[in-house]
Amino acid sequence: MDTTDIKAGAKPGLWAMAQRSSVERLHIRLESLIVLFVLCAVMTALSPYFLSVNNFLNILLATSTIGVLAIAATYVIGSGGLDLSLGSVMGLSGVVGAHVAVNLGLPSVVGIVACIGAGALAGYINGQLVTRAFVPPFIVTLGMLGLARGLALVISNGRVIYGLPEFMVYLGQGRPFGIPMPVIIFVLTAIIMHCILAYTRFGRHTLAIGDSENAARTAGIKVERLRRALYTLSGTLAGLAGLLFMARINSGDPTSGLNYELTAITAAIIGGTNLFGGRGSILGTMVGALIMGVLQNGLNLLAVQSYYQQMAIGAVLILAVFIDQYQIRRETRA
Repeated sequence: MDTTDIKAGAKPGLWAMAQRSSVERLHIRLESLIVLFVLCAVMTALSPYFLSVNNFLNILLATSTIGVLAIAATYVIGSGGLDLSLGSVMGLSGVVGAHVAVNLGLPSVVGIVACIGAGALAGYINGQLVTRAFVPPFIVTLGMLGLARGLALVISNGRVIYGLPEFMVYLGQGRPFGIPMPVIIFVLTAIIMHCILAYTRFGRHTLAIGDSENAARTAGIKVERLRRALYTLSGTLAGLAGLLFMARINSGDPTSGLNYELTAITAAIIGGTNLFGGRGSILGTMVGALIMGVLQNGLNLLAVQSYYQQMAIGAVLILAVFIDQYQIRRETRA
């Protein structure tokens, strides 16, 4: 779909969205950068260990998993959808990969493919149920949240699967040029996903159906097919996140990824993704993921209990949505 086609016969809302997309390709919300810098300054003042190279690498390492999930959330939310199963699908994928490589004794490559493939399959099922069974995304992905978590426990018999092959461990613990391998994979994934969202027809169509699904249909976009592809992509990225986490801890843990979907969605919204669709930025999401990583790292350094950390993440999510909706209302009135 070219912008000339939109201008000729499509709804005005879709034409306006296409005009905005060229401006938002490199969009990073200024407020997000300010929050990141202020948060770093506060944590530096509160903890003498925060501003160190090792801690900075630890933040990037922890952010890599959440960052990949946040990229998946950006695509789905930007299209007007929702995926609450990200954390559970991540946990299931890690268990499947570990089960194939350790319990079945198959090569590492097969375990990696199984890990990512399990996530893709879960995402594909989500997409099919949303588009063919017409079940709301909230219900479908909430159900998948429970199904994926339960299946992970069944496959692993409720136990952690230890002893991954050396190559798989390297993906999580290797440090080429002193940089953690998960960070490299996360950055490469972010670059690819940014280019797809900002510069391809798939990306423009993704934001188009989030901006106005009716206008997108009028312009000839196959909405159902695109939504299936988006949920499959979301599951695939969740599988990749599961691979990174599994390789980092050298085990397949069926309880991994608990509440990660909340953190990922928060990171995407902080980065500028509109909760109701039509706007999204991978670069902004990376900043949002760093904010969540710095927040969690700082709270850990300050020995804050995990349940208080969950309260902080929930409060940040509510605040991020409030600021986003406030800005939209202000732009509408202007």
